[in-house]
Amino acid sequence: MDDVTDVTGQTDKLIADGERADAVLFDMDGVIVNSEDYWVEFEREEILPAAVPDEDVDVAEVTGMNYREIYDYLDDEYGTAISREAYIDRFTEAAEELYTERVDLLDGLHDLLAELDERGIETAIVSSSPHEWIGWVTDRFDLEDSFDEIVSADDIEAASKPEPDVFEYAADEIGVPPEACVVVEDSANGIEAAARAETVVIAYRIDAHGDIDRSPADVVVDSPDEMRETILELTE
Repeated sequence: MDDVTDVTGQTDKLIADGERADAVLFDMDGVIVNSEDYWVEFEREEILPAAVPDEDVDVAEVTGMNYREIYDYLDDEYGTAISREAYIDRFTEAAEELYTERVDLLDGLHDLLAELDERGIETAIVSSSPHEWIGWVTDRFDLEDSFDEIVSADDIEAASKPEPDVFEYAADEIGVPPEACVVVEDSANGIEAAARAETVVIAYRIDAHGDIDRSPADVVVDSPDEMRETILELTE
């Protein structure tokens, strides 16, 4: 069982001195859009067998990492059977189809962002995906002006999730201390990164990730409604 705080009646304990959170940072894949369902299948069935055909690599080992860093990680840890160029071409082709044609938006996201805006809460997308991929999502779902910041791991010269750098950078960009930021993440690497950045972490449980370690999170939610309720309680 996940060693985390229950949602109902407990969110007041997550912000120091009873103060509300001032920002909400949303991961994209698996949170804003349900792309992890597709990415997990793609990585398990296509990319990992092509890149490391003689190894049994768990998809959770690389989920949440920048896709270029996944190649570097696989090459360093196992040795790869395809070139970096071929690997990137496969990922880019899959990403364009996925984000422009297949994924669905998180239920109620537009309304949630509007309510946070009315409260004066800063919001950001913080993703390991490159800006081009994020742009496909924001264009398709009319989100271009819905967030105060859009941050990609490509924006910084540092390791991607599970390292905390991208969340620390995002907090600095929006001018809010990490401890006053709520992060919504779905992957083990993302949850760990947000926790190491000392943010308040909401783990969004999705079927694609199965029984991953969510223990670094402060709260685990199982639905868009629970996510919305928890975010609004933390930003009251």
